[in-house]
Amino acid sequence: MGVGDNIDFKASQWEFKGAVVDVFEEHVSKSVPLYFEAHNAILSLSDFFIKKCSICYDMGCSTGLLINKIAERHANKNAKFIGIDLECDMIKYAENKYPNNNVSFINADICNYDLTEASLIISYYTLQFIEYKYRSSLLKKIYDSLEPGGAFILYEKVYAELSRFQDILNSVYFDFKVSNGYELNEVLSKSLSIRGVLNPNSTKENFKILSDAGFTEVGVISKYCNFEGYLAIK
Repeated sequence: MGVGDNIDFKASQWEFKGAVVDVFEEHVSKSVPLYFEAHNAILSLSDFFIKKCSICYDMGCSTGLLINKIAERHANKNAKFIGIDLECDMIKYAENKYPNNNVSFINADICNYDLTEASLIISYYTLQFIEYKYRSSLLKKIYDSLEPGGAFILYEKVYAELSRFQDILNSVYFDFKVSNGYELNEVLSKSLSIRGVLNPNSTKENFKILSDAGFTEVGVISKYCNFEGYLAIK
């Protein structure tokens, strides 16, 4: 079934590899509201946390676009920028497209990867694709790996707390995708393809798991209907 941008997937079988890789940035920007605008916000936020010789991770870096932007912004700080992704196709794409000496791309499962002490860690629409049973331990690892005063930036699709709001937000999101040129059958097909693959939390649940990981300073920095960004400082 076609989900748009010449991508075909079966129900509950969405993956970030193969045909998805070359069109990923176009596809995600038409599927996630304020996708590139949030990049700009993260770039500005990075100024507060990346210092001389800092380490910055992008967990689930996909094509490497965001971590490369951050590396270019802080090119004079002798910092290290590391993008991690489970899909080797994404890592190969990132290495070819962004041969930046300050950026390293690693093909690994972020749930098992050992982090070095960092000043900034980013999860940009990644946690929602990780099984629930691994999320708490991953966030605890992120918290433990941050230096005091370091930050974790988390962007996620979220469920509304009230069913009526969820129904309204689903309709608004449907309109958003159609306005970006997707056919009705493509919107439905994409919804079917990520069934059981993308599993959001609610806002309340995201605050809880961040608190449980150790973060005491957490705030919403971006919201568009059921898409949210959070800043958590250690």
